[in-house]
Amino acid sequence: MLQDRYRLIDFGDGRKLESIAGRVIDRPSPAAVGRQRESPRLWTQAESRFDAQAKRWHHRSSWPEDLTVDCDGFRMPARPTPFGHIGLFPEQYANWKWLRATSIKSLADPPAALNLFGYTGASTLALAAAGYRVAHVDAAKPNVQSTRQAAELNGWQDAPIRYLVDDAAKFAAREVRRGNGYDTIVLDPPAYGHSPQGKSWRLQRDLWPLLDDCLKLVDSENFRLLVTGHSPDVSPADVVGFLSNHRVSRLHGSSHRQLESGRSQIPDQAGRKLDAGFYVRLQCRPVA
Repeated sequence: MLQDRYRLIDFGDGRKLESIAGRVIDRPSPAAVGRQRESPRLWTQAESRFDAQAKRWHHRSSWPEDLTVDCDGFRMPARPTPFGHIGLFPEQYANWKWLRATSIKSLADPPAALNLFGYTGASTLALAAAGYRVAHVDAAKPNVQSTRQAAELNGWQDAPIRYLVDDAAKFAAREVRRGNGYDTIVLDPPAYGHSPQGKSWRLQRDLWPLLDDCLKLVDSENFRLLVTGHSPDVSPADVVGFLSNHRVSRLHGSSHRQLESGRSQIPDQAGRKLDAGFYVRLQCRPVA
């Protein structure tokens, strides 16, 4: 269980206190705004603290270069970034388990998977652990490099992973034109941002045409789709509504369709839950 390597200790006043493979860190959390800390005295144990205003970390002791988190089936490096992140998002653990639920390692010709907005690649490694051929796409070159390094950490230098520095929406549109297809597609788009060419991204505006392209890249009766997000402008109900109105809802009874959605929440040691965004998981498989 990931809980043995990651723990949310406490949260409140716009911050969260976590244990990452035994190292206690204090960093910002928008979801903790307006909440009270349950155990203020525990915050003095933090060995690393991120100052969002100064955009820098303060360490009481050096961050271990070899600090990693065992994610059940693969390991991820845990490293402080200039944005207050640590190189992985532990709240995605349940989604990694879902991606790995169907192992296809025994297949001579394993199906392809696509990870858009792939960040540092935990979902990519979850798919690789299950035996998929994976296309990892992120517009930031350092993120793609970090994914390659994470794969090498697991001894997967020769794994069938394509590392692509590209705009996710443009890549998906080109794949549609090329006639390519995927068994599993993962999207974790930001609320807003810019492509390397400066084009703006707004989730509430740009998610829908991208989702439409993604659904053109799959066999509508045999695929998986995972969408996660962190914006108040788009809810899981919005995504479910889009998918329900799409062609995947009309399967003529030849496939089993499972659609689930909800909020990703992490409990602290007092049992309180910190919201970490939404998820929507859609799976369509042929009836046996």
